[in-house]
Amino acid sequence: MHMQNLSIKDLATMLPADSLPPPQSENPLRLLDGIRVLDLTTSIAGPYASLLLADLGASVVKLERPGRGDDARAWGPPFLDGESLWFLSVNRNKDSVTLDYSRPAGLEALHALVKVADVIIVNQVARSQKKLGIDYGTLKALNPRLIHVSITGFGLSGASADQPCYDLIAEGYSGVMDMTGEADQDPQKVGTPAADLLSGADAALATLAALIDRGRTGNGHAIDVAMVESMTRFMTPRIIPYLGSGELLRRSGGKDSVIAIYQTFHTADDPITLGLGNDNIWTRFCDAIGRPDMGSDPRFADNVGRREGRAEIVREVQTILLTQPRAHWLALFAKARIPAGPINRIDQVVSAPVLTERGLFYAAQRDGVPVPQVGLGIRFDDNHQTFRKAPPRLGEDTQSVFASWLGWSEEKIQQLGSAGLL
Repeated sequence: MHMQNLSIKDLATMLPADSLPPPQSENPLRLLDGIRVLDLTTSIAGPYASLLLADLGASVVKLERPGRGDDARAWGPPFLDGESLWFLSVNRNKDSVTLDYSRPAGLEALHALVKVADVIIVNQVARSQKKLGIDYGTLKALNPRLIHVSITGFGLSGASADQPCYDLIAEGYSGVMDMTGEADQDPQKVGTPAADLLSGADAALATLAALIDRGRTGNGHAIDVAMVESMTRFMTPRIIPYLGSGELLRRSGGKDSVIAIYQTFHTADDPITLGLGNDNIWTRFCDAIGRPDMGSDPRFADNVGRREGRAEIVREVQTILLTQPRAHWLALFAKARIPAGPINRIDQVVSAPVLTERGLFYAAQRDGVPVPQVGLGIRFDDNHQTFRKAPPRLGEDTQSVFASWLGWSEEKIQQLGSAGLL
């Protein structure tokens, strides 16, 4: 959008997405070209897994319930062009097919797709998978090379296998909520659906490993991802120190790192983050703030000493940082190669040059509406282009997928529609 041609009224009604660049799509990544993925999941974890696979070039069919679709389509406000922005955040590069596979004819159609698929991702508990005919045992008989990926709250085995779960529940189980927030305040959820995204990333990682093994052996695999376990593994650097020392740490507002000075500080205006991770950085920092005496103090010569003197150091550092605004300190620390940064709001994140200059944010046009997206953020041979298709409308690809995957005629597909299955 050309800003110079906009009226004051236009500028007042613009959305942040209106200023994003278009996607680069002339040479999207094709590392998984030819891999067919059936995604039967809803919400965030499963769709995020298939998003990662789609960005890498896989052909992903999002199979949804007729009339309703993915639960996340209704998660709002906020909405954009009648669609939940949460849904739009994790469903690009996919085809949407509607199919009621709870009925025999619909299940037969799903099984036909399974026979020509490489991967299927489901997020129903084990009991529901068997009831619906989408469990690994049933589908393996149809396609021995199939990679069956299950994402559930507690895994496919154990006493809690049939229990429902959401990101919030998994975060509580994992310990991350007890460690997040100020000491005298309630435990806090992470500010993004961390368990969903972590388990989704685990599912994508496991799928890639299974595809490599299948290439060697010809065998399919059953992958079992538990959100609680993915989120708990995220806490490894906290859990292992407790197990090995018996020291039980609780939330402290992020001021208890094993690195002595690794926390937020206030400046004359906005706060910053500061991480002094080794002795050389510590010395450079002290020189930069005009306190070389602290850098040469034998009490603070190593991290052990600095941890013992943490309270004194933090007081001194905080007093100094309050004398100048954030921009002053960040420029000074960048020149001295000291790890430091701002604490950005979301509106500042999407305009930060460190992210925008590498093309992480873009807007895909769908029916004339710019749909904002966050890119993959991974480069292969300096190529980070992933965009092939905007997030789909519910069922918009039903006919084309049955025709291209199975060679079904228009008449056969219409019969499913007439039976109320699409």
